[in-house]
Amino acid sequence: MRASEQSASGAETDTRMRAGGEAERRTDNARVLLMGSELVEMGKRPPENDENTTGVQNTGPDAHMSGSVSTQTLGSFNAPSNACCFCWCCCCSCSWPQLTLEEVLAWGESFERLIKSAQGRENFQQFLKTEFSEENLNFWLVCESLKKETNKTTVEQTVKQIFEDYVSVLSPKEVSLDSRVREVIDRNMEEPSSCTFDEAQQQIYMLMQRDSYPRYMNSSMYAELIQSFEEPNET
Repeated sequence: MRASEQSASGAETDTRMRAGGEAERRTDNARVLLMGSELVEMGKRPPENDENTTGVQNTGPDAHMSGSVSTQTLGSFNAPSNACCFCWCCCCSCSWPQLTLEEVLAWGESFERLIKSAQGRENFQQFLKTEFSEENLNFWLVCESLKKETNKTTVEQTVKQIFEDYVSVLSPKEVSLDSRVREVIDRNMEEPSSCTFDEAQQQIYMLMQRDSYPRYMNSSMYAELIQSFEEPNET
C-alpha cells in the first residue's frame, strides 16, 4: 500500500509539474502576443509632432505649381522655405551672385538674355503676375525641365501632367496655343517623349518675346530696378 501510495503521489506530482510548465508556457506566449500587439499598435500611430524637430514636410505638389507638376518630378522638390519659386530649376536665390546694374541693363539687349538669367526670370515672373500671365513662363520652364529628363516612366507622367496643367481647355492655367500646335500635341501624346511640347514651347516663347517682354522693358518695375542701382548710397 505504501508503495502504491508513493507511486500515486509521484504521478500526481509529475502531473502538477507538467500542468505548471504548460501554464507557464501559455503565460509566456500570451506575453509575447501582447508585446507584439503593442508593437503593431505603435506602428499604426502617427508620429507625434515635436516642436523642437525641424525638417521639410512633404506636402505634395509645391505651391508654385499649385497642384500641377510635382517638385519630385521636376527635380528638386521639397524646397526650403527661403528658396525662390524656381528652385526646381537649380537657381535658388540663396545661391545667386549679387545682382549688378550691368546685368539688369543686359536684360534689355534681348529677351534671350533676360530669360537665361535666373534673377531675370524671377523679376520677369513678378511682372507677369501683375498681368495675370505667369502661366506662360511656368509652361516654358517645365518644358525646359522635361527636355532634360531621361527616365521613360517619368517622362510619360510629366507629359501627362503638363498637358493637364497648361494645354487642356479645362485648366485655369491654359496657355494660348493655335489649333495647328494643338494638333501636333495631340499626335505627340500618342507616344509621349521629352519633345512632346517643343512646338508649343516655341510658340509661347515667341508670345512672351513679342508681347510681354516689351511691356516689361517699359514698365515701372524695370525702371525702378535700374534706379535702385543708380541712387547714391546714403551715408
